[in-house]
Amino acid sequence: MAKQELKVPDVGDYKDIPVIEILVKVGDVVAKEQSLVTLESDKATMEVPADTAGTVVELRVKLGDKVSEGTVVAVIDTGASAPAAGLAPQPEPAKAAAAPAPAAGGGAVDVKVPDIGDYKDIPVIEILVKIGDTVKVEQSLVTLESDKATMEVPSSVAGVVKAIKVSLGDKVSEGSVVVVVESVGATSAASSTPSPLAGEGGGEGAGGIKATVAGPPPSPSPQPSPVKGEGANPAPTGAINEANFSKAHASPSIRKIARELGVDLGRVKPTGPKNRVMLEDVRAFVKGVMSALPTAATGVGGGDSGAALGLLPWPKVDFAKFGAIEAKPLSRIKKISGANLHRNWVMIPHVTNHDECDITDLEALRVQLNTENAKSGTKVTMLAFVIKACVAALQKFPDFNASLDGDNLVYKKYFNIGFAADTPNGLVVPVLKNADQKGIMQIAKEMGELSLKAREGKLGPADMQGGCFSISSLGGIGGTAFSPIINAPEVAILGLSRGEIKPKWNGKEFTPKLMLPLSLSYDHRVIDGATAARFNAYLGSLLSDFRRVAL
Repeated sequence: MAKQELKVPDVGDYKDIPVIEILVKVGDVVAKEQSLVTLESDKATMEVPADTAGTVVELRVKLGDKVSEGTVVAVIDTGASAPAAGLAPQPEPAKAAAAPAPAAGGGAVDVKVPDIGDYKDIPVIEILVKIGDTVKVEQSLVTLESDKATMEVPSSVAGVVKAIKVSLGDKVSEGSVVVVVESVGATSAASSTPSPLAGEGGGEGAGGIKATVAGPPPSPSPQPSPVKGEGANPAPTGAINEANFSKAHASPSIRKIARELGVDLGRVKPTGPKNRVMLEDVRAFVKGVMSALPTAATGVGGGDSGAALGLLPWPKVDFAKFGAIEAKPLSRIKKISGANLHRNWVMIPHVTNHDECDITDLEALRVQLNTENAKSGTKVTMLAFVIKACVAALQKFPDFNASLDGDNLVYKKYFNIGFAADTPNGLVVPVLKNADQKGIMQIAKEMGELSLKAREGKLGPADMQGGCFSISSLGGIGGTAFSPIINAPEVAILGLSRGEIKPKWNGKEFTPKLMLPLSLSYDHRVIDGATAARFNAYLGSLLSDFRRVAL
């Protein structure tokens, strides 16, 4: 067994650099140039790569340790099976591009996207400077994000920004001009090419270390008071404060994620070295906000949660002053479903279309099937017919079988129908998979099995995932109409109330008909009122004459 120590290579004047991430573990097979640990100084983030391939047999550092040039970080067995050097998971560093030399005594310099390998048409996700800003050599100007990597384009000269040649969303490639800088005569440096980031790493620096200029960490800004019960995570305030966002110490990939989630990085409590905002911090912030929202709406937990939404605080009342009381904690299911329902109600513009349909003949068929199949043990409910009819309606109106994903509408080619199940512990929504491929008896049988699992608390995550459209039925309880809340990321939900015998005019006389109320809630961002009315009317026609389902 041939062992070799892997050491920190030449890192210039940097000494005692903290280890902020360990990327491998004992037993891992690593390739040459594969990153082993991540270091972070007050000016840069660096990754230490393996200078040979092999199997990790010992780690000599742990998180928080400080290392310098020559420090041993790991020991590998070079005789063990290892991947070829060219198969390292990190992308190859981009070649350095020569920076344009400024005119003597200064002059306008076009700062271009340098050699970034095979990447082309990369979207601009962040512009880090504005016209009039004074920039230094190597200061990042814009951030690019491909489907595999995040990169920053640095300035090749020092000077004043005179023009910005790109906008957010523009796609650039090698040689694209991003900024025009009026040089102040400072010597331009060969641009450090922004290479694809692997985690927090970046382009190659001294001694083969992969480095991304991160800039000095900002002084921690005062954090707002935390939401009660949510630790240090502040409540949401709406728009991002760009000044605080830009000052936060975070990598480009974290900034992109924060923008997508609408998180103001200036309000996130950093837990990384030197007050660096980590992905876990953003997740904790979002979790704290989402936990606070239902609290603010329901008053559960009381406190100042109303103020977190810009509302008056939820009233605190000593109910015991007025008589005997008993406090019972919410069930786990109610806590989870309550948070989801509140989010969906607040974030989705709900509209509900109410209609009714004649199910006199369908009810007679249901009774007949149950009589004929009494020995099978499978009881056919009206909901089984409604599920089958909904599949046919979804096939005719595909917008209802879709989900919003950013600016895209994702159309699903499968038909999984969720149905709300009332259990002793609260509401759950099991999902009947591939309902388009099943007959009424099979649908009824699987519904019974899922309902039993729900009542016994035995539903697994897979039983409640993958839904396309949901149905909430109150038929066995009562009511004439209601507005069900959409089960995100679906775009519609059907509510069923109790059927009622009503006199209906047939052209000659009034005859008694069993009428079923239909309440269709839909996401108005995706579906307009006319389409929803047509969907409900078509669904009603299928239930009134179930032979149409076969057409």
